[in-house]
Amino acid sequence: MGLSEAIALTLPGQANTVAPPSAQEPAQSVAPSAPITPSAPTTSAPAKEDGKAAERSLPDIAALMNDVETNQRAAEAIEKDYLYRSLVTEQRLDSRGGLKKTETMEYEVFWANGVPVGRLVKKDGRELSPDEQKKENERIDKDSEKAKERRQKADKEGKESDARGHDLMTASRALELGSFTSPRRVQLNGRDTIVADYAGDPKAKTRTRFEEVVRDMMGTVWVDEQDRVLVKAEGHFVNNFKIGGGLVANIQKGTNFSMEQRKVNGEVWLPARFEGQGSARALLFLGFNGHIEAVESDYRKFKATSTIVPVESSVEPEAIPK
Repeated sequence: MGLSEAIALTLPGQANTVAPPSAQEPAQSVAPSAPITPSAPTTSAPAKEDGKAAERSLPDIAALMNDVETNQRAAEAIEKDYLYRSLVTEQRLDSRGGLKKTETMEYEVFWANGVPVGRLVKKDGRELSPDEQKKENERIDKDSEKAKERRQKADKEGKESDARGHDLMTASRALELGSFTSPRRVQLNGRDTIVADYAGDPKAKTRTRFEEVVRDMMGTVWVDEQDRVLVKAEGHFVNNFKIGGGLVANIQKGTNFSMEQRKVNGEVWLPARFEGQGSARALLFLGFNGHIEAVESDYRKFKATSTIVPVESSVEPEAIPK
């Protein structure tokens, strides 16, 4: 499954940030590409109960989740060739639960020097000023170095980590902290998909604070049966969670989230949408009190010539989530 701290506690285009390509790199030209327009939310319907499809047995969930983890790690090598846009909309609430502020941020997401990058390019529909661009690059440079240091430290200590050096939750460990139940096969965007519910075991012994988050989580996962990748997930936190008295991390009970991925260019599944509702904060990586949504689009692929070309999503526009 390869669930990392960065996935569980961050947003696409916010925490996944490092240094942009250096000025010494070749200039990149971008070929125009039509963005994929989001529309109605995806829906899943039961698979047809006829013929051989109805007779097929469901895969072993433990083995399926281990395949998901393996494939997720392998997909990173392909994902590094892509870049896309992430539009983040946040609705902040005041102490009484009323709408306080709505803010939008647009990021360009890609990989550079082995680390995922989320570069802010617009705020509330406005291009960044030269001074803001400079500060953004400085922020990314600093964040990049910290990511590399965390990864090197994890490697020295023999710990598994993601590309940014955050703790990595393996499928086997997730199964020790909870269980996947009620597996069933449905049709999602015309593809056979295995759905299972996850519930953490409150009696499970944890090794890290991040494992406590996973143990105190409940939700549902959707796994593409053919490609063995996580294509959708929904969850919520059943307890308040704090680190450092709430100064390092603070997640309110009931905070919920959902995420979706879509297959791009017939070769890799990339983020399509993330949504969170409630109150959560984790250092500089994530912070919202209200509702937040990130919608990804405009997927493009790097070529060896340093040009960027448009690609197509294998999901039809009408099936892409809102």
